[in-house]
Amino acid sequence: MSTPDPPSVLAPAAHAVAVVAEDLAGMRSQAFGLATRAGLDPFFCPVRARSLWGRVPAAWWPAPMRAVDPLDVGTAGLVFSVGGTGGAVGAALRGGARRVVQIQNPRLRLDRFDLVVANRHDEISGPNVLLSRTALHGVSPERLAAARVAWLPRLAHLPRPLVAVLLGGSNGRFQLNEAVAARLVVQLAEMMGRDGIGVAVTPSRRTGEGVCRIVREALAPLGGWVWDMRGDNPYLGLLACADAVLVTQDSVSMVSEAVASTAPVMIVDLPGRSRRIGLFLRELAGAGRIRRFMGRLEAWPVMPLDDTIEVAEAMRRRLSLE
Repeated sequence: MSTPDPPSVLAPAAHAVAVVAEDLAGMRSQAFGLATRAGLDPFFCPVRARSLWGRVPAAWWPAPMRAVDPLDVGTAGLVFSVGGTGGAVGAALRGGARRVVQIQNPRLRLDRFDLVVANRHDEISGPNVLLSRTALHGVSPERLAAARVAWLPRLAHLPRPLVAVLLGGSNGRFQLNEAVAARLVVQLAEMMGRDGIGVAVTPSRRTGEGVCRIVREALAPLGGWVWDMRGDNPYLGLLACADAVLVTQDSVSMVSEAVASTAPVMIVDLPGRSRRIGLFLRELAGAGRIRRFMGRLEAWPVMPLDDTIEVAEAMRRRLSLE
């Protein structure tokens, strides 16, 4: 008898959890992904710095609750704080019967939290620290299966093999500008002609309009499909249906979600540098889960890589969430 796969979502629980973070998609995704897969019931409490406090690192705030707009975590006995700003507020909320789980390196003393969930490339450790190879997320096998049913007919007009291209955007470490986009679409167009593949592209909210225009004008005439940011978001559908995935290297979250699929993942190099992201990508490459995009479609055997459910299980044990 074969051993059944571990569940990707734990048994439902009655625990409500307040998610305290800046209103950024990546932060919400990590916190809600962990909560949902741990069987918790999350609700969002956005953190907005008041006036000049937004220009001061949150770790320096003498009174974090006075530095942000009022937020109400209600009677929730469990808080997920995310990032540095959320972490400063989460540490201030901790006390009494309320426990706080910090997601990402808070850049504060780790003992100010009941539990800290971070990535290995954050290079932190401690008795209350749980580490994962990938960012937390909610891209479970069940969600991918549902997305495949919904999107496979909608992508049926594209040739196979189908390559999904996930575009991030410029940030403080990497650049995805119009010049970079122009070089990338040349590679994609050559790959479409030489390898006979289909291409489906989804930009993100960080992708500049100029980049989207260049990609659309270059690939649409060749039969490529580029989401226009209207209607249903195809992101999960592309992860579920693609035969291979290309991801720009600026986003740990997008790479983490891509490697949770069953498709080989290739990383698109961008101008810039990040020690943390470099460590992250090297670990995934060492595990055989990703390769650098060299302008050709590559296929190799892969298995989904996702540490979120293991982190969820460990968190429930540590906090005795039964």
